[in-house]
Amino acid sequence: MLDECIDFWLQEDLGPGDYSTLAAIDSTQKGTAKLLVKEKGILAGVKVAKRIIEKTDPSAEITFYFNDGDAIEVGDIAFTIFGNAQNLLSTERLILNCMQRMSGIATKTKRLVEKVKHTEVTLLDTRKTTPGFRLLEKEAVRIGGGANHRFGLFDRIMLKDNHIDFCGGIKLAMDKVVAYQLSSGLNLPVEVEVRNFQELKEAIEIKEINRIMLDNFTPKEILECLKWIPANVEVEASGGIDEDNLVAYAETGVHFISMGTLTHHVDSLDLSLKAVIHPRQ
Repeated sequence: MLDECIDFWLQEDLGPGDYSTLAAIDSTQKGTAKLLVKEKGILAGVKVAKRIIEKTDPSAEITFYFNDGDAIEVGDIAFTIFGNAQNLLSTERLILNCMQRMSGIATKTKRLVEKVKHTEVTLLDTRKTTPGFRLLEKEAVRIGGGANHRFGLFDRIMLKDNHIDFCGGIKLAMDKVVAYQLSSGLNLPVEVEVRNFQELKEAIEIKEINRIMLDNFTPKEILECLKWIPANVEVEASGGIDEDNLVAYAETGVHFISMGTLTHHVDSLDLSLKAVIHPRQ
């Protein structure tokens, strides 16, 4: 999937050709590019940058000084690339776009994970990702110490409010899910979102539910819910959870907290790729 994404991004950016570079730089020119860190954070996207260079200039030499997940400081050099100067200039922005975005997500995730490390909760991302960039955004969450929820709509059955309302209730929706899994040969984990205590009471009676998501419950309400939920059922809190109230939710004892803000309310980390053209020999 990464190779397919890179191919698309290159086509999107280069089109028929990087005419600025083709016009100004000789095709045989060599150069070095250094990834400079201009903001403190967690580095992410090193493997992506490496793959971009491998696909576009297989003869390039890359020296890494930091790896994905490492803490970086202003002034650090993450890596250097020695290779074809045209290619360095043509891929510079793609590499930076990927790494700045991923590093911003990893940095935020790491900060939030540190806030709740005294608990046993796992922070999860959601599907609130940038179309076409989900693979990298979810990888950045993992690099920052969080975990991935489902990647897409295909790797977990998750009944949310609209599914339940369209079916007429949790029991009716789950009857259909059980029948569908049997008829199609699937054995996917099943998660159900509940919005109130009445829906919770309905959900805990259904043995096929693997995880219950408590949507927009307060920490106090969650503590009450946990008294009712069987020990073999995973519990996830979601909705209205931010950096200010995260600790209160984590300390309730839920297994998971999912936060869309991990990927859709993030500032990119400030990085710069500076090239030095080598004199012709």
